[in-house]
Amino acid sequence: MELTIFDRANRFLGKMMPVFIPGSLIIGMVFGYRITGFLFLVPWLFAFMTFTGSIGSTFKQLGAVVRRPFPIVLALAVLHVLMPLYAYGVGHLFFQHHPLTITGFLLSVAIPTGVTSFVWAMMQRGNIPLVLTVILLDTLLSPLIVPLTLLLFVGKSVHIDAWPLMQDLFTMIVIPSLLGILLSQWTSMETQRKAASILSPFSKIGMFLVVMINGGVVSPYLKHLNAHVLFIILTVLFISASGYFLSWITGAVFHLDRDMIVTLTYSGGMRNISAGSVIAVSFFPAQVVLPVISGMLFQQVLASFYGQLLTRFYSNRREGENKTLERETLP
Repeated sequence: MELTIFDRANRFLGKMMPVFIPGSLIIGMVFGYRITGFLFLVPWLFAFMTFTGSIGSTFKQLGAVVRRPFPIVLALAVLHVLMPLYAYGVGHLFFQHHPLTITGFLLSVAIPTGVTSFVWAMMQRGNIPLVLTVILLDTLLSPLIVPLTLLLFVGKSVHIDAWPLMQDLFTMIVIPSLLGILLSQWTSMETQRKAASILSPFSKIGMFLVVMINGGVVSPYLKHLNAHVLFIILTVLFISASGYFLSWITGAVFHLDRDMIVTLTYSGGMRNISAGSVIAVSFFPAQVVLPVISGMLFQQVLASFYGQLLTRFYSNRREGENKTLERETLP
């Protein structure tokens, strides 16, 4: 089948992700506050990306995920048991005399999984119904989970305004995913393929724009960079990178299918940093805000990096399995 111009563009953008993602972040940081005027576009860009990724999914697939809840439970355990313990431990290891900084590390992983986990799971051929379910459940439970996590670890009780989170959830995930699923229910496979082919490259461009805008948001926090601030940022990088890795390893230990491991890697590694920054600014001093907001620097870059690792690992593994099969079938 001959590739269309949209298919070729999508393949090119996919290959260039490791270059365009950090490039978009740098451009956003250079433009700084001048680009934050486009923040209003972010929910709509996410909604478009979610709609595109939902094409091809069905209510039957969602039902199958709910009937086998172990991967969902595992994802929530990674998000709200493993990662808070890990971040709290790392914080105490490097910043034992800075309790507010430790609180920032803890809050950065206690917040719900990021909406962009859906987009990355889609691009890496993860399990779309699973990532949708994890995002929905985690966001709905966050008004209970986040305050409880902070109370248990640092003894700080906070009240989270659930309504803005719910609005974001419906705007960026629920409504567009339902529209994508309904399109899949009512149209032929050929129509779905054409729609996905046309929309996919624009979805990747949307991701670049989101990263660029986030770069503009985080740039003011880097104006007073010194050795202590740099060490905090590097620790955030270490915790963030570990989140993807530990999520991947957890899925592998429980022998999940490849698509579920991909989904677990992204849902466990990404966070709703916008929600986290609102909580940090509302209830804590600046020392807590910095570790949370620093996650914007690395989240998408790490997602692209781990996407490359996942692709190479499973490609090499598949080649190895094929060679083994060929040897076994030889007379």
